[in-house]
Amino acid sequence: MPDGLAQSIAGWYSARRRWQKALIVAGFGAFAALGQAPFDFPVALLIGFIAAFALFPLADTPKRAAFFGLAFGSGYFALTLMWIVEPFFVDAPRYGWMAPFALVFLSVGLALFWGLAFGIARWFGHGAGVSAVILAVTLTAAEVIRAYIFTGFPWGMPAQALVNGIMGQGAAWVGPHGLNLLLFAGVAAVAQIGPKIAKIIAFAALVAVVLWPLPENTQPAQQDGRIIRMIQPNAPQDEKWDPLRIPVFYQRQITLTAAAPIADAPRPDLVIWSETALPTLLQYAEKPLREIAQAAGGAPVVLGLQRLDGRRIYNSLVVVTPEGQVSDQYDKHHLVPFGEYLPMGKFLARFGLRGLAASDGSGFSAGEGPALVDVPGFGRAMPLICYEAVFPQDVNNAPERPDFLMQITNDAWFGEFSGPYQHLAIARMRAIEQGLPMVRVANTGVSAMIDARGRITASIALGTSGFVDAVLPPALAATLYSRTKDWAIIVLLIVVLGALRLNARFTRMTNRD
Repeated sequence: MPDGLAQSIAGWYSARRRWQKALIVAGFGAFAALGQAPFDFPVALLIGFIAAFALFPLADTPKRAAFFGLAFGSGYFALTLMWIVEPFFVDAPRYGWMAPFALVFLSVGLALFWGLAFGIARWFGHGAGVSAVILAVTLTAAEVIRAYIFTGFPWGMPAQALVNGIMGQGAAWVGPHGLNLLLFAGVAAVAQIGPKIAKIIAFAALVAVVLWPLPENTQPAQQDGRIIRMIQPNAPQDEKWDPLRIPVFYQRQITLTAAAPIADAPRPDLVIWSETALPTLLQYAEKPLREIAQAAGGAPVVLGLQRLDGRRIYNSLVVVTPEGQVSDQYDKHHLVPFGEYLPMGKFLARFGLRGLAASDGSGFSAGEGPALVDVPGFGRAMPLICYEAVFPQDVNNAPERPDFLMQITNDAWFGEFSGPYQHLAIARMRAIEQGLPMVRVANTGVSAMIDARGRITASIALGTSGFVDAVLPPALAATLYSRTKDWAIIVLLIVVLGALRLNARFTRMTNRD
């Protein structure tokens, strides 16, 4: 640690009891989470991580370092994922008591990855500066693992806080995990650089890079651009499937679909409804699909609904022709564990646990995988149903490069504070990574048209009903990340971690001699 104030802080921290240290470090983690939406304060993210990286060398054993990382991650994820309590309050008398347990278990569970990263960094490290640099690598590796293991859950990764600035555009080159590595490396440099003036300069430079705004899109809308109408019915989750309210929300969407354009603008060329917007199984939807097509006035419609196949049920998206026929469809393939299906559901069903056992007809079944659908007049779109937009690897696994990305979602589950805004930021990051525009339609919001650099060109506010007509922005050339995917960063991490392991082993052997 450097001299002066930092040394005093380190001494004060070292004198605290273990539980006090845990609370302090968890507080730094929670402060870092202010970089995520809806706070969007990336300087807090930097300060929180710099504090953690600076104090990390004081954890002088791998076990203590792992506990340090666990506390820091728990604070970070507890604030970032506080929206996870919202689904339990849809039916509060029955499930509200489970909300705090869900938040604690999820936060601590995800923090275990960070605890492992801190512990391994301490095991590899042999000096304050070296340990912090190694931590940047191991923490990046932990985030990669978090994105893939147990079906993955990369929600709230630190790089997500960069989406509003120029640094976030780096996702087109190195992807979200590469951005994590760059962010952590910058934090490590600031935390461990020696002279005070050098530390101040390094921090100022990092803040400048992170806050540098993304230039606004000054190009005028294409006069001959294809127009998409996004329909946002704003059906609260506790009313969405109420038999008395279903006709109200359905008719609201019909009315919005048939509404005349604002200020005598052209009629839309495509209409999109949100996830499960049609409360009718596809097998019985012939009449409502004709009504929807008629309301669209000759434009095709994309909407979400459920469909049965034998005893299996799917969360699906369909493309409806102006005649009311289904021309293409897609089944959601990346399902939410414990939300849409029960892991090992078939096995657990043998013991009477059938609540979400998809193979037993009590939960959703997964579709075949990433796919494209043909949208008349717009080309090939990659559909993403709700949770699927969280995974960059799913978008990378498209069978071919689509013309645009299309997300339909029901964010009513996430409440009206942080979850919907974080989900929107995630969608913007997917657009940047691929260099593709995305049209995003959400039940309660935020519905938005997103250009290929992640900028919002049109939107409907959270918690309101309505429609917006927007021109689909043009795609950019295929990005480097869309071609290399996550393989480049994975190989780099493996090589670096392998070299660090060999170096640690060699150093120990040298010290024994």
